[in-house]
Amino acid sequence: MSASPDAIMRQWFQEVWNERREEAIDRLMAPGAKVHGLAGGVIDGPEGFKPFYRAFCGAFADFRVDVVQTVVEGDRVAALCHVTGRHVGDALGGKATGRSIDLWGNTIGRVKDGRIVEGWNTFDFLTMYQQIGWVKSPVTGE
Repeated sequence: MSASPDAIMRQWFQEVWNERREEAIDRLMAPGAKVHGLAGGVIDGPEGFKPFYRAFCGAFADFRVDVVQTVVEGDRVAALCHVTGRHVGDALGGKATGRSIDLWGNTIGRVKDGRIVEGWNTFDFLTMYQQIGWVKSPVTGE
């Protein structure tokens, strides 16, 4: 019997992001999987995801995604995530700032045969860009 969608999603964030185990991408994401909401379009499968993953890992030290809560319905799992880290690399198209990030986001994943086959992501990248100083807040001007 395959692991539950909840277990797969928690394993994804722990192994891929927190432990930085790139090989876990191939084990936990199905070939042909579709990932939405991370890179301005649809990412196709593990090989399409890895450049995004490497860029993010190259930009942030101490990057961590904590799954705070999940809700499961059938083959889908929604995960509320708390993201922290420090911007130390130029990998995302701008100079490293050394600033910390602290933001929230949600992922809804569909799991089949123990692998993620679809993912929809809504992470607060605007807050991240404000925290690292790439975008000013219209409210505070910082």
